[in-house]
Formats: sequence, structure tokens, C-alpha cells
Amino acid sequence: MRKLISRQFLLSDLAVLSYLALLTIFIHFLTNGGYGYFRDELYYMACGEHLAWGYVDQPPFVALMAFVTRHLLSDSLFALRFFPAICGGLIVLLTGLMVRELGGGRYAQGLAAVAVIVAPVYLAIDNFFSMNCFDQVFWALAGYIVILILKEGDPKLWILFGLVAGIGLMNKYSLGFLGLGIVVGLVLTPARRQFLSKWLWLGGAIAFVIFLPHILWEIHNAFPTLEFIHNATVMKNLPQTPLQFMLGSMIQMHPLTVPIWLTGLAFFFLAQAGKPYRLFGWVYVSILALFLLTRAKPYYLSPAYLFLFSGGAVAIEAFVQQRNWNWLKPASFVLLLAGGVATAPYVLPVLPVESFLKYQDFIGLRTPSEERGKSGKLPQQYADMFGWENMVATVAQVYNSLSPEEKQKCVIGASNYGEAGAIDFFGKKYGLPHAISGHNNYWIWGPGEKPGEIAIIVGGNLKDYHSIYEDVQPAATVVSEYARETDLPVYLCRRPKLTLQQVWPHVKGFI
Repeated sequence: MRKLISRQFLLSDLAVLSYLALLTIFIHFLTNGGYGYFRDELYYMACGEHLAWGYVDQPPFVALMAFVTRHLLSDSLFALRFFPAICGGLIVLLTGLMVRELGGGRYAQGLAAVAVIVAPVYLAIDNFFSMNCFDQVFWALAGYIVILILKEGDPKLWILFGLVAGIGLMNKYSLGFLGLGIVVGLVLTPARRQFLSKWLWLGGAIAFVIFLPHILWEIHNAFPTLEFIHNATVMKNLPQTPLQFMLGSMIQMHPLTVPIWLTGLAFFFLAQAGKPYRLFGWVYVSILALFLLTRAKPYYLSPAYLFLFSGGAVAIEAFVQQRNWNWLKPASFVLLLAGGVATAPYVLPVLPVESFLKYQDFIGLRTPSEERGKSGKLPQQYADMFGWENMVATVAQVYNSLSPEEKQKCVIGASNYGEAGAIDFFGKKYGLPHAISGHNNYWIWGPGEKPGEIAIIVGGNLKDYHSIYEDVQPAATVVSEYARETDLPVYLCRRPKLTLQQVWPHVKGFI
């Protein structure tokens, strides 16, 4: 009996979903050590060394996870990207579970899971450390709970939803967009009766209480995140037309998955089986409209496609069964997997750089830039994995040219958090002091106690430095062939006109 039960479990739908989730994790374990540390990873590790209830550009969860990762595992590439890989497996599993609750069988569960596995945006996000990998899990888990509420009619599950939503908001504000979409969906569907349940309001209160410490941090620091969002929208993010946004989404989700998620949208709005869950159609439409109005980046919408994949897989399975087109089942898997393999090198660092450049030219796929600033040979997600230690080594050469007395007085400045984070992370090996910067949370951490009699500054505007120092000399140039941070000047500054403490209020750059 025990062997029979074990065999039944090993061949069950849940087991198959688990195998697909483990396969996803394994893919990331094999590939996430390629290239080097990503710009934002260096910053998040710095944030993890300054734990707080908030940061200029994110809530506290990601910094806490950086702290936990480095203390439980290490700060190697594999260790830092361990939890993102787990997140990749979790969204595969949760998507399959959503399909099951929507009435889908094994084929539907597998189809949705494989669509998630091959989607370039998920492969990219779950291959390095950021708040986005955790954000997808919170969206999927929250959506799964809402499906259970709508299906089983147990309003007490709103308590669990509030717990997930509160923690998710402490990771990234985008979960608030999901909450807004759910409210819109409730108002516009018969599920509006949920507003009469005290459990929904109690769940909302729980989410608010969990998020409250961050709100208080924002108040105490004069709402820096609002300034950051405004500046990023106006000065950093490239505006996109609705057509450009949708084309970007289609590429990021993989063109071969378009029929699945479009079918999912139709399933929620038009199919009788999808009627109880129509809320999810309104979730997608309302968030899409909001993102188009606010000039958001296409990848912001990516977690919402997990719901559309779920509904689409259920509808496609029903279509196949009604027509007895069983040949379409293996064909769909082969097509998706072949398409996923073809595009994987674009989001997983599996090729040597020169081979990747040839691959990129061969397939003719170049992701449009979503931010202002120069671009290089590599797409941004790869270019920002190169050159950091080389930059720090160049700075160290300038630092080591100083006398011991000058080193005691010297501060090292950086024009952005990537440079500052690299100096903090790699600089220990070279005996460098911690970096200072006016960029985002580095500005809040301040200039330190040294007045800045001697400064080595990476990048930035020479004119600005002449306004602070009498003597500003180019000391070196950072050259990293594949990095965005290349041809980067390093300045040696002496004879300050003002102390750093006097200058600091004027160097803030929240963007």
C-alpha cells in the first residue's frame, strides 16, 4: 500500500508541477553564476548593511533579504541569487495551482507552467537578486488566495491575503497596484458582495499595520520616495507609446505565449467557466490602463500575466478536449520549449560574451532601452554586470598613489549607487574606505565625518567638482569594454572651498 501511495503521489499532478518548479530552480542554479554582479545587487547589499524601515527607492524587505542571504549563505554570486532561483520555482508552482483551482487538468497546469518557464522576463528577473523576484511570488500567492476565496466562499481567507499583501508591500509598492486592480474587479463583478464581509476589511487592516512602519519612515524622511518616483518618471524612464508598451510586453513574455494570455483574457471576460473569476480580467485591464497613463516600464506588468496564463491554459485545454485534438498537447510543449531555448541566451548568461554578441546579431533581437543614458554592445541587463571590480581596481591605484597622511584624509565619492556599491563591496579587498554618494539612499547615509580635504571621485560632472574644490585633476580613466560604466573619469580633488557637510544638502540626487 505504501509503495502504491508513493507511486500515485510521484505521478500526481502536484508532483508534476513540483518537478517543473524544481527544473526552473535547477536552470537558475546552473546559469546564475554567469558574468558578474548586477548594478542593483551591489546597492541592495549596501542597503543590507544599513537596515532601516525604508529606503529612497524601495521598502525594506529586499535589504533585509540581502542581509539574511549574506549571513546565512555568503555574498558569492550563487548565494546571492539562491533565493531568486527559489522564487522562479515558486511562481511556476503557484501558477499551476491557480490553474488547478480554475478547473484545469494536467495539460492545462503543465501548459501554464511551461509558459512561465520560457517567458524571458521571468527568466531574467529570477536570475539575479532584486525585489522583483520576490514581488512576482507575492502577486502569485495573493492571486491564488483570491481564487480560493471566490471558489470556496471562505471570507476568512482575506486575513491570509492581508498578511501576504502587507509583506508584499514591504517589498515593492507594485503590490498596491494589484490591490487596486482587485478592488476594481470586485466593484465591477458580482464578487462585490465581498465588501460586506468583515474579513475583507480586517485583511486590509492587517496589510496596513504591516506596512505602517514604512509609512512612518517616509513621513520622518519627508517622503523621499515620492520625489524619487517623480524624478525617475521625468528624467530617467523613456516615455513609450501604448503600442511600444504592448510590443515590449509581448517580447518580454515571449511571442509564442501571446495566444495563451490573450485566451486567458477572453476566458475571464467571455467564458462561462471564467465568469466567477472575471475579477482577474479587470485586474489586468485596470493595471494596464494605469501603467499606460503613468509611462511605466513594460516589465512592471509582468506579474499580472501569471493570472492570464492560468485562465488561458484552462480555456485551451477545454478547446483541445472538445475537438479531441490531442496532437496539440505535445506540439504546444515542443513549440514553447523550442522557443524558450532559442531566446534563453538573451536573458540567461549562458554564452561567452563574444558568442552572445554573435547570437544577438544572428537573431536580430534587441530589447528597446527603457531608460535614458548611453548603451553599449550588450543589452543593459548584461552590461550592468561588467566592469565593477575593474573600476574599483582603478580607483585603488589612485588611492594608493597618495601618502599615508593623505589616505587618512581621503574620501571616495561616486556619482551613482552602482559605483558606490561596487566600491563598498570590492573595495575591502583593496583596502579602500566606504564610498559616499549623493545618489538615492547613499545621500541619506550622509558624507561621514571627514570634511573632504582630499577626494577621489568617480564619474560625474567636472564643472560641479570645480565649484567645490580649487584643485581638480583627472587621475585615471576606467575602461571596461562590455560595461555601461566605461570611459569613466576618476578625479583627484584637493583644497576644498567648502566642507562635505556644508555641501551635502545640495548634492542630493533621488532618481
